[in-house]
Amino acid sequence: MSTVSAPPESFDLEVGTLIIGAGAGGLVAALAATERGEDVLVIEADAVPSGSTALSAGLIPAAGTRAQAEAEIEDSPAIFARDIQQKAHGENDPRLVGAMARVSGRVIDWLSETHQLPFSVVTDFDYPGHARRRMHGLPSRSGRDLVDALRGAAENAGIDIICERRAVELYAEGKTIRGVRVERPDGGSETIACQRLILACNGFGGNRDMVAGLIPDIRDALWFGHDGNRGEAVQWGEELGAQTGHLASYQGHGNVAHPHGILITWAVIMEGGVQVNLKGERFWNETQGYSEAARVVLAQPEGMAFAIFDKRIANIARQFEDFKQAEAQGAIRWADSLPELAEVTGLPEEALSRSITDIPATGEDAFGRSWNGPALQPPYAAVKVTGALFHTQGGLVVDPDNARVLQRSGATFDNLFAVGGAACGVSGSGDSGYLSGNGLLSAVTLGWLAGQAGNQQD
Repeated sequence: MSTVSAPPESFDLEVGTLIIGAGAGGLVAALAATERGEDVLVIEADAVPSGSTALSAGLIPAAGTRAQAEAEIEDSPAIFARDIQQKAHGENDPRLVGAMARVSGRVIDWLSETHQLPFSVVTDFDYPGHARRRMHGLPSRSGRDLVDALRGAAENAGIDIICERRAVELYAEGKTIRGVRVERPDGGSETIACQRLILACNGFGGNRDMVAGLIPDIRDALWFGHDGNRGEAVQWGEELGAQTGHLASYQGHGNVAHPHGILITWAVIMEGGVQVNLKGERFWNETQGYSEAARVVLAQPEGMAFAIFDKRIANIARQFEDFKQAEAQGAIRWADSLPELAEVTGLPEEALSRSITDIPATGEDAFGRSWNGPALQPPYAAVKVTGALFHTQGGLVVDPDNARVLQRSGATFDNLFAVGGAACGVSGSGDSGYLSGNGLLSAVTLGWLAGQAGNQQD
């Protein structure tokens, strides 16, 4: 259990800006703070920087970037902000949404030009809820490569990253943070004093007790996030008297290959694929979003479904490293006809055939999904999938201008910041408000704002 205590008489180490967590949010914050001339130290519980970023597809939504301009995509922060709010049913703080949307393009261009991360826009399919193509990723479309590239940029900037150090205790005098105590793998501990603290330790998805208490409807889902997401930020914040928001909000995903545990990109759905349950029947409008798909799939018999698509769609999905891994491990099953597809999946042939042949060429189907693209054609592909919890979206409420944590009184802590999953994001109050990329959006935009902010007195 994380604790808040009075500071010790002396510390083992002192630093200007201390950042807990070396995922995308923490590393972006470190780069931005170093750019201001601050003395920065990043501590990371893992043996190497990883976290939720490495488990993602590494795609960051941003509006008004140079990459979009080169691809002749017209976008703006206002359109982006509208999309975020529309997906979240207007439940977000509009100031926070506006700040993230405004900053997003600047952060992507800064990472591309100053730190040589070669971002490009995904231009061959649309993500649900986005009115423009604005998902930016590295060539591999891999979160592992994204966090490695950010770590490389941090090392090039001379930023110290100390791994295998888990922060377990926070030291405060009143509302001012003085430092932390970290534990080493050998069981020993060290104390670090800081002038300001940035919490980039993500949410609480890896803390099953917190999930069961705060998000009971997803408590039994496969946990597909990082086990290090134990909720320390929320626990410390509550002890300090910080505001928390939307603690029942989360990002799920209803397209995780079973039993392989590999994420299958939602592109297989958005490009014309469907999901059927173990009875061979479609059961919802799949284009609503992959986050709410987790709960919908888990409600089906045995909590399973099959994603059905074809060769054309698979060719698009192969730009994602996860999809190529799924193919390599035999998660994707192929068939030259619907009867053969029923055989390789074990699904009832009549129901499966009806589910595919009943898809209209144009217009809406019985579930309200609109169709106007190419029909599914043999050879067909299928992958057995289940629903999973990826990460929580609620957390500490922050000032949209600088990512400082807010007290329950409404005042800000002068030297405590929260970014990414440690902060309350912009996904509304549940699962259906998650717009594709919201997690990394919160990480990089709030990370940049926190890094740029400095101390209250600066």
